[in-house]
Amino acid sequence: MGIMDRYREHLPKRKTKEELDEHYKNVKLEKGDLPAMIIAAFITFMPVLVIAMVLFYGIIWLLFIR
Repeated sequence: MGIMDRYREHLPKRKTKEELDEHYKNVKLEKGDLPAMIIAAFITFMPVLVIAMVLFYGIIWLLFIR
Protein backbone atom coordinates (compact mmCIF):
# COMPACT_ATOMS: atom_id res chain seq x y z
CA MET A 1 0.00 0.00 0.00
CA GLY A 2 1.53 3.29 -1.13
CA ILE A 3 1.49 6.67 0.51
CA MET A 4 -1.23 7.97 -1.83
CA ASP A 5 -3.51 5.03 -1.04
CA ARG A 6 -3.21 5.69 2.69
CA TYR A 7 -3.86 9.39 2.06
CA ARG A 8 -6.99 8.68 0.00
CA GLU A 9 -8.46 6.54 2.78
CA HIS A 10 -8.69 9.62 5.01
CA LEU A 11 -10.31 11.89 2.43
CA PRO A 12 -14.06 12.45 2.65
CA LYS A 13 -16.10 10.70 -0.02
CA ARG A 14 -17.18 12.89 -2.94
CA LYS A 15 -20.87 13.53 -3.37
CA THR A 16 -22.53 12.97 -6.72
CA LYS A 17 -24.14 15.80 -8.66
CA GLU A 18 -27.58 14.49 -7.73
CA GLU A 19 -26.71 14.51 -4.01
CA LEU A 20 -25.41 18.07 -4.26
CA ASP A 21 -28.49 19.21 -6.21
CA GLU A 22 -30.75 17.65 -3.56
CA HIS A 23 -28.81 19.32 -0.75
CA TYR A 24 -28.86 22.80 -2.30
CA LYS A 25 -32.50 22.55 -3.39
CA ASN A 26 -33.52 22.57 0.28
CA VAL A 27 -31.39 25.59 1.26
CA LYS A 28 -33.51 28.60 2.16
CA LEU A 29 -32.06 32.11 2.10
CA GLU A 30 -32.74 34.37 5.04
CA LYS A 31 -33.81 37.98 4.80
CA GLY A 32 -30.84 40.08 3.70
CA ASP A 33 -28.78 37.17 2.32
CA LEU A 34 -29.02 38.24 -1.32
CA PRO A 35 -27.87 41.84 -0.72
CA ALA A 36 -25.06 40.51 1.47
CA MET A 37 -23.92 38.17 -1.32
CA ILE A 38 -24.03 41.01 -3.87
CA ILE A 39 -21.99 43.30 -1.59
CA ALA A 40 -19.48 40.51 -0.92
CA ALA A 41 -19.08 39.88 -4.66
CA PHE A 42 -18.63 43.61 -5.26
CA ILE A 43 -15.96 43.84 -2.55
CA THR A 44 -14.22 40.76 -3.94
CA PHE A 45 -14.21 41.61 -7.65
CA MET A 46 -13.89 45.41 -7.70
CA PRO A 47 -10.22 45.62 -6.61
CA VAL A 48 -9.25 43.09 -9.28
CA LEU A 49 -11.19 44.98 -11.94
CA VAL A 50 -9.71 48.32 -10.89
CA ILE A 51 -6.16 46.91 -11.00
CA ALA A 52 -6.81 45.40 -14.44
CA MET A 53 -8.20 48.71 -15.72
CA VAL A 54 -5.22 50.66 -14.36
CA LEU A 55 -2.78 48.22 -15.99
CA PHE A 56 -4.68 48.41 -19.27
CA TYR A 57 -4.70 52.21 -19.16
CA GLY A 58 -0.98 52.23 -18.32
CA ILE A 59 -0.15 50.04 -21.30
CA ILE A 60 -2.28 52.20 -23.61
CA TRP A 61 -0.60 55.33 -22.23
CA LEU A 62 2.91 53.88 -22.74
CA LEU A 63 2.20 52.69 -26.28
CA PHE A 64 0.03 55.43 -27.78
CA ILE A 65 -0.36 58.58 -25.71
CA ARG A 66 3.18 59.25 -24.55
